[in-house]
Amino acid sequence: MNDPLDTGALAGIIGGAPGDPALYDLALTHGSTGRADYQRLEFLGDRVLGLVIAAELYTRFPAASEGEMSSRLHVLASGATCAAVARKLDLTALIRFGAQARNDGGRYSDNIAADAMEALIGALWLDKGADAARRFILAHWGEMIDGQLAAPKHPKAALQEWALARKRRPPEYEIVSREGPDHAPRFRVAVSVGKLARAEAEGASKQAAEKAAAAALLAELEGMKP
Repeated sequence: MNDPLDTGALAGIIGGAPGDPALYDLALTHGSTGRADYQRLEFLGDRVLGLVIAAELYTRFPAASEGEMSSRLHVLASGATCAAVARKLDLTALIRFGAQARNDGGRYSDNIAADAMEALIGALWLDKGADAARRFILAHWGEMIDGQLAAPKHPKAALQEWALARKRRPPEYEIVSREGPDHAPRFRVAVSVGKLARAEAEGASKQAAEKAAAAALLAELEGMKP
């Protein structure tokens, strides 16, 4: 829980030695440690990320409407996209957890990965300034902003779009079971699209189980013959 921050690994992620390691130490500390955590930096980083992406969309797509830009911003600044970037950079390996959160699989949580990514951006903005934060964001979001690389889409949103595009009933979710103690529950959730197909999956939260079930059903539907 009190392991020192690996500043070498951090430097590889942010592209140089941190000027104020304490900021990054805070950005990579989960609340389960009982210490000051990343939530305030996450708040800041979320706004910095949104502003940089919004400005890039405005500049790069002069013919895009407000609605188009809003839709793209929503996906690009989403938790799913932040978590995907964090995984690519192996950022979660640097997050410090309390014993319980670590044992409960906190290092594998997309929500925590996304929060830490935003907190890191907040720390970078405070430590090295707006230009450095912008360069970092463009280095890892640039191709997605241009549309050369698709931003990851949340499985539930993708499944909803699949059903809509084929004039099917919206996906329906139901909790099949809940097991385990309150501090480490396991949910099993089923999702179906009318009578066409159904899938089940488990997760450490209702949301995680729904996400996994949606991904499983989507894979099954996309594998069906037209």
